[in-house]
Amino acid sequence: MHGDGLMKRFLLSLLALSIIAGGFYAFWQRPPAVDLVSPVRGSAAEVVYATGVVEPETWAAVTSIVRARIIERCNCEGKMVERGDVIARLDDTEARAVFQAIKARVDQSRKELERYAALLDRRVVSQAAYDKAAADLAQGEADLAAQAGRLADFLILAPIDGTVLREDASVGEVAEPGQVLFWIGQPRPLIIVSEVNEEDIPRIEVDQKVAVKADAFPGKALDATVKSITLKGDPVTKTYRVRHALPGNTPLFIGMSVEVNIVVRTVAETLLVPRAAVNGGSVLIVEAGRIAARQIETGIVGIDKVEVLSGLSQSDRIVAANTDDLKAGQRVAVAGDAGP
Repeated sequence: MHGDGLMKRFLLSLLALSIIAGGFYAFWQRPPAVDLVSPVRGSAAEVVYATGVVEPETWAAVTSIVRARIIERCNCEGKMVERGDVIARLDDTEARAVFQAIKARVDQSRKELERYAALLDRRVVSQAAYDKAAADLAQGEADLAAQAGRLADFLILAPIDGTVLREDASVGEVAEPGQVLFWIGQPRPLIIVSEVNEEDIPRIEVDQKVAVKADAFPGKALDATVKSITLKGDPVTKTYRVRHALPGNTPLFIGMSVEVNIVVRTVAETLLVPRAAVNGGSVLIVEAGRIAARQIETGIVGIDKVEVLSGLSQSDRIVAANTDDLKAGQRVAVAGDAGP
């Protein structure tokens, strides 16, 4: 009797394991589920893609042209300044000492010339000696004017009226020639400056509409228009600079990186399918529970939609996401209707 009980428990365990194994097998053998969509009629837009940066239309980068330590700054980020305002001072101790030394020599040369003039009247010195003294004074005055100009280089002035958009000058650090210390400009209007590949530039025209995407505003439709196209491209990067005007109420900030899609051609009332549904010139349909490929002729390939010229009708149902995992003849289950 004891042996019969053990056998019964063993058989029950085998049955349970068989049921579990069968369930796992059925789960793993279950066909993948796909969503179906229908083509829709709408407008197709052919676009040229580029990346760009948001900038003020009017702005200036303020740099130093001498190497010197910063001893004073305006601390005026976000504030208005006028052209010619001093926004930073550099240490001009050495340059001012040179200026004073030259000035002392000029003062001495002027006195010498006055003395030579009196002596020349009494014919004590020659005209040549007087002319040399006059030349020495003229050279000294020229050197003094040049050094005065160098002293002016130690004052960092606002080159335009505007707002200090960014201030990178810090007291105590050494300003290097060409180093940007301030960005000054008008916060509005804003533009996007993009670089368009040379093979696409012939299709770009002023006033074309532009769809803008920014990571800071995911899913938000932002608009711009082509404002101007640079006349000379960059032979190294093979790109042309294109400026796009932004509306006054744009939420974009200065310095943001964006994607621009310049609309170069539109077609109204054409057949459209999701871009994800097209793979290598074909779409997938479901026939009797199995995948079948259908070749189509495509036209404009837009950001989200593809124009279908032939091979589909509006009543057809196609797989919404045509991935490489789906193969012709494969069994699938229809998960639902993903809409048009």
